[in-house]
Amino acid sequence: MAKFDPTIVTISCAIIFLLLVSALFSGSETALTATSRARMHKLEIDGDKRAKRVNALIRDRERLIGSILLGNNLVNILATSLASMLFAHLFGAGGLAIGAATLTMTILVVVFAEVAPKTAALARPDSIAMLVAPLMRWIILALSPITYILQIVVRRTLGVLGIRLSKDEHIFSAADELRGAVELHHEEGGLGKNARDIFRGALDLNVIRIDEIMIHRKEIDMLNIDQKPSALIAQALKSGHTRLPLYRDVTENIVGVLHAKDLLSALWEAHGDASKISIGDLIRQPYFAPESTSLAEQLDNFKRRREHFALVVDEYGSIMGLVTLEDIIEEIVGEIEDEHDSPVEGVKAQADGSINVDGKVTIRDLNRAMDWSLPDEEAVTVAGLVIHEAQSIPDVGQTFSFHGFRFRILRRRRNQITAVNVQPIETGETPPGHKEI
Repeated sequence: MAKFDPTIVTISCAIIFLLLVSALFSGSETALTATSRARMHKLEIDGDKRAKRVNALIRDRERLIGSILLGNNLVNILATSLASMLFAHLFGAGGLAIGAATLTMTILVVVFAEVAPKTAALARPDSIAMLVAPLMRWIILALSPITYILQIVVRRTLGVLGIRLSKDEHIFSAADELRGAVELHHEEGGLGKNARDIFRGALDLNVIRIDEIMIHRKEIDMLNIDQKPSALIAQALKSGHTRLPLYRDVTENIVGVLHAKDLLSALWEAHGDASKISIGDLIRQPYFAPESTSLAEQLDNFKRRREHFALVVDEYGSIMGLVTLEDIIEEIVGEIEDEHDSPVEGVKAQADGSINVDGKVTIRDLNRAMDWSLPDEEAVTVAGLVIHEAQSIPDVGQTFSFHGFRFRILRRRRNQITAVNVQPIETGETPPGHKEI
């Protein structure tokens, strides 16, 4: 019967204990770095003290990771040293003991002190982070003097290499991080397309200008204030819009805005006699907005001024179009149709998988409808994108390929492209008679 050796038992127990501590460090590192700051912030607001402790730790990630790595390496090195002593005691000092200790500790550390705890932490990062936060807080405080020195050494070393670290420096803005999170959840199936589009629209309000979503001046229903009241009222009722710009002599000379509610009230008071109505008494002051205004700014302006309608002007004061509160809201929630709206036109699916698109359809609307990602930095409409990429005004029948799509010109009126056929290009496909851009 083998003789009981207390030295072997003591060293073995010490190694097992150190491996458990190493597993604690590894799992804590993964959980605290993988936990969602947004969820922890929400839980802290709701009064969860455990989430508050987690937020206090992850607020200074450099200090957190430095302390955990320091502690983890200390216990791993100590465990390896003890293993060398153990195998030297069993097999005698020499290469066999060193090789056996190295192989054994590598397997034990990788499996039980690294992979297993980190995998468990990735499975439940929030709950494990809140569980280990109190203990990690005291460990970080105990190691803080050494960690502080290490931080200085690391920063100066990286500084020599040209890498500057700043706690206040952020590569991505908060909006960019949210966009990335939304896209990730959508790709993983946790967020539907409609919800994804709503988040996208809300986040893009600061980067989209009103001239990108405005109704172009060619499509605005305007009324000539010098017309007879009966003719003007007939046009107003026929248009189907609630607010209509009024001009005198030329369309650039906007003198006011006529509201359908004011017109109906005046008709009621005049017992339906249009000749008794003075249009000049009904008009409201027009509200002009610069074309460079962002949607977020315009939304604030609408709320502050209690307006729903603005005429968009360029830097010279010329009328470019108009934008409404509904247009901005539709950028968030999608198309809103009421009983006076016509069905959405301009995008028609074809049997071959392509779509026919009116040239005036905006790239944003097309991307939203088809879940595409055509660039809209250089052009607002589909026709504008084709002209920008072709660097010319194409003729009917010409075909171009760019951004992974084929564009074939269907109709053109003078210098305006009025209809385009768009089809995604399959990988490796080279259609005949097209121009690659």
